[in-house]
Amino acid sequence: MLCWGSTVEGQLGIGGARDPVCEPRSCQAFNGRGLKEVACGGRHSLFLLRDGRVYTCGSNRCGQLGHDKPGDSPELVVALDTQKIGVVSCGQAHSMALNEQGQVFAWGAGGGGQLGLGTAEETVPIPRLIKKLCEHRISQIMCGNKHCIALSKDGQLFTWGQNSSGQLGLGMGEPSTLSPQPLKSLSGIPLAQITAGGDHSFALSLSGAVFGWGKNSAGQLGLNDKQDRSVPCHIKFLRSQKVVYISCGDEHTAALTKDGGLFTFGDGSRGQLGHDSTNSEPLPRQVQELMGSEVSQIACGRHHTLAFVPSSGLVYAFGCNTNGQLGTGTRGDIKSPLPVKSNWMIHDTCASQATKSFESLLIPQLPCSPPDVEAMRIYLILSECPALHDSKNYITLTIPLAMAILRLDANPSKVLDNWWCLVDGGVFSRLVDMYKSIVVFLLTGGKALLVPVFLENYTSATLKLLEKLHKVTKTSLQTITFLFSSLQSSVTLCAYPFILNAQAKTTMLQTDAELQMQMAVSGANMHNVFMLLTLEPLLARNPFLVLHVRRDHLVSDALRELTIYSDVDLKKPLKVIFDGEEAVDAGGVTKEFFLLLLKELMDPVYGMFTQYTQSNLLWFSDKCFVEHNWFNLIGIICGLAIYNSTVVDLHFPLVLYKKLLGVAPTLEDLKELSPTEGRSLQQLLDHEEDDVEETFCLNFAVSPHRAPLLMVNSMATQYSLCYVCLCVSLCVREEFVEAYLKYMFRDSVSELYQAFSSGFLKVCGGKILSLFQPSELMAMVVGNNNYNWEEMEKNAVYKGEYSATHPTVRMFWEVFHEFPLEKKKRFLLFLTGSDRIPIHGMESLRISIQSTSAEEHYLPVAHTCYNLLDMPRYQTKETLHRRLTQAVEQYEGFSLV
Repeated sequence: MLCWGSTVEGQLGIGGARDPVCEPRSCQAFNGRGLKEVACGGRHSLFLLRDGRVYTCGSNRCGQLGHDKPGDSPELVVALDTQKIGVVSCGQAHSMALNEQGQVFAWGAGGGGQLGLGTAEETVPIPRLIKKLCEHRISQIMCGNKHCIALSKDGQLFTWGQNSSGQLGLGMGEPSTLSPQPLKSLSGIPLAQITAGGDHSFALSLSGAVFGWGKNSAGQLGLNDKQDRSVPCHIKFLRSQKVVYISCGDEHTAALTKDGGLFTFGDGSRGQLGHDSTNSEPLPRQVQELMGSEVSQIACGRHHTLAFVPSSGLVYAFGCNTNGQLGTGTRGDIKSPLPVKSNWMIHDTCASQATKSFESLLIPQLPCSPPDVEAMRIYLILSECPALHDSKNYITLTIPLAMAILRLDANPSKVLDNWWCLVDGGVFSRLVDMYKSIVVFLLTGGKALLVPVFLENYTSATLKLLEKLHKVTKTSLQTITFLFSSLQSSVTLCAYPFILNAQAKTTMLQTDAELQMQMAVSGANMHNVFMLLTLEPLLARNPFLVLHVRRDHLVSDALRELTIYSDVDLKKPLKVIFDGEEAVDAGGVTKEFFLLLLKELMDPVYGMFTQYTQSNLLWFSDKCFVEHNWFNLIGIICGLAIYNSTVVDLHFPLVLYKKLLGVAPTLEDLKELSPTEGRSLQQLLDHEEDDVEETFCLNFAVSPHRAPLLMVNSMATQYSLCYVCLCVSLCVREEFVEAYLKYMFRDSVSELYQAFSSGFLKVCGGKILSLFQPSELMAMVVGNNNYNWEEMEKNAVYKGEYSATHPTVRMFWEVFHEFPLEKKKRFLLFLTGSDRIPIHGMESLRISIQSTSAEEHYLPVAHTCYNLLDMPRYQTKETLHRRLTQAVEQYEGFSLV
């Protein structure tokens, strides 16, 4: 660890020195002890070790060190010794720590409520648990001067402390708060990072959208003005920059982009923006001196900024240098980036020598069967080595390590699998990400670097290791989101379905359908010249699956039309013609057809499905009044929806898609469909006493001449459980539950499900279907909830006098983004007919907004089939909010205009 800057309070942890340190100096306090993270406050520092222990040094005037020892050297925070801490953060005079269970501890200055403890104690010298956050698993924490923000695993954002400049984001006139409050205006937006400045805050979404709020007196929010904001505002200037990280100083901000660009804005009075001036910048401006260099890390101090350029191994610094905090060897402010003085290159030389040793000696000699289990730790250690994460060493180090792991004998290989199950999640994620990057590296640039045989071998080895890691976690790695049609080798990505996400698999399914059509036509041509002369022109004239239907005979016409087409024809793009109507089907008529047909098929009068009240899900009914071919029609409709990228509002449970893929139902599926029944059977399985028969009063029996009975609490129900009369005791309860599930999901619905599945597989059957997970198949039919509302706004189109800059349109998006998540989902249902989004994401959901001449007392109108919103020219935000809310809340579903 290297440190430099002010030592007046002992905050560098190097003993009793009091003079500023103007060049990086080695701090020996944690040599060999696994230092993981350092956080710096106003005049104190926190040090986090890999074993989860926390040390502090520096000023302790407000109890911010968490102990009562002198602050000249790092001392253990004993009160946290029972916790394994994963993240630390410092404010001006307070501290926070986050343990691996997602619980937050705070101590130090608390007069402004910044500790979140519900009190305003001036000093809290011992870390205390923030109880109000205990019901949430927190993943990120960040301290400002006198406020804090926290992000939970499920995406909720919380703020607390001083709100003098709106830095809590809770709205106009909201007071400071002593305990965490949810920041509802950003709910539903998947966030990747949060950060805080002196009195301002930022959040970065997974898609790169940047939101800022709080103090803006120097333009530190990047909104091209100096007006404070009390609610999060989208920093539109950064929308196209692909920001990946934000860091804040006291009154300035730095943003790092995906391609390594550095943008700064806000207070520049000490040169901390790096623009060779002391001017403030209200708009993000790229640091020209670092253009051409790829910055990988940034950090802001109170009035200075640091940037690391890995290609040169240099750290650049600029801004306030009164106490030598820039590490350039001098004192005095610096307005442009200058390299920090250090022996960075010596470290690089050592790393280079280590890399050569790994390449020539260590990795090639790794044995198939290590002599002792302790010798296997080298596999865990090497995967953390920075050299293996460098793309320059993929071919010589990282792939050979994968090959060495794959060569391991069965027993040592199993040991490594067990270790991977136990390692820290961050370690495992880095290993997965490293080999994910190699797959992309090989498939995009490997052909130019390697002869085909090496490319094939290296790609296979990397994919096989990822497959091994996938089996360890049993979760989808979802690595590559696109297909590589140019890979000229026998390596097939289809052999490794876990690396493909649902969008890629959907594209493959649609591509496979097109190939099946072409093969069918080619086969016919080869067998019969007459077919060549008659069929091919017909196909050329009919590239679509065209259905002619009448609105008042929709089901019968759909059945008639779909039965005359072959399996190949069903995989053509669908076009629907309503009898007597001239509308050209550009997608809207097809969507209307799906909505109207499913509405009729789901009508309770036919009794096709039972709706479970608790879950609001549907399952096949044993009391239906229609022919089985109606179920076959629904199966076909589900398949057609996939091929035509249309989301249909079918409330089937996940177990249906499991059955389609041959995955056996479990008790969890019953819990999803019928929670009460599922919980009851779980209680039966969990019961450890011998009094099962007396406690649960269950028995099941079968008679060859009449329907069997299932006795539940003395209530007889007709169930086909194929067992002789038997009381449910401790020894047969698992058989009982298995029989119950078998009846529920197989025997009782056998004929109806067979009709449904034959219709679905008629459209979607084939080898490609086996690549899908049940949840992915479900998402293809009914969509998913991966909402990205900024993407929806970005892709919106406007008609009439409306444009993106029209006052009414701007008011609309302000109102929409202020809606809570559930209300946004209701708007989506109102506009599109479904509150979920297509498998290809928000970018495939293009909504249209057009102006109308209607007066302000009229409500907006949704043309559901075309994702089109008719919106009057409302003059005030309040009126628009009221009318839109009325329209959305009055919508009952399947309302078509």
